Amino acid sequence: MELKYIIQENENKENINLILQNQLQISTRLLTKLIKNKCIYLNGNLCDTRLIPVNCDIIVVDFSLKEDNSNIVPTCMDLQIVYEDEWMLVVNKPAGIPIHPSRMHYENSLSNGIKFYFDTIGLSKKIRPVNRLDLYTSGLVIFAKCEYIQECFIRQMLDKTFKKEYLALISGILKEKKGTICLPIGRKNGSIIERCIDEKNGHPSITHYEVMKEFDNISLVKCQLETGRTHQIRVHFAYLGHPVIR
Repeated sequence: MELKYIIQENENKENINLILQNQLQISTRLLTKLIKNKCIYLNGNLCDTRLIPVNCDIIVVDFSLKEDNSNIVPTCMDLQIVYEDEWMLVVNKPAGIPIHPSRMHYENSLSNGIKFYFDTIGLSKKIRPVNRLDLYTSGLVIFAKCEYIQECFIRQMLDKTFKKEYLALISGILKEKKGTICLPIGRKNGSIIERCIDEKNGHPSITHYEVMKEFDNISLVKCQLETGRTHQIRVHFAYLGHPVIR
């Protein structure tokens, strides 16, 4: 689990710290951890990251340092692995299983299954889900196999190059076959879980949708979220009078 960077002749004369931050976009916090654990090499040797490399020098960053993930109980599960490489794992989450352990799902969350899988392949890394899905939503969940890849995905989400699409069956036939729902969502009074449209105190919430197919008083819609509020798709369509069926 290594990244290699080769110094080019026309590059600015920066030290290794600045190169890793500016070119590889490694955060200051992670860089400090890598230096402390002696994970940065110059031409095959551990190096002082204050050095200024020269043309054709090779910087290698080793992200394979072991991490404590004992806070999650390993549970054997039949994971539907869609894609995997040394940097990430993509799993198809079925409906009815949460992503994170909780008091109600201490040993049967998707993260418990990923912990068991990491143990079987000898990967001592924290469990880092990149995206979130509600308990009763199925779909792809990405797990970063190291902190650096998690940071990369977070940056992509912030600059909106990371796009998430959802398919939902809703009750009824929409008059507008394509559009944008822009309604603020807040917590429902008296509940820590339920959400509702709250024009006064809700957070801005934007859902772009397109009707893909129509059946007998049921519509299949493709949704793209510009914001990621809890239960956003369900709340938006329920408010329009077209509650999500599945």
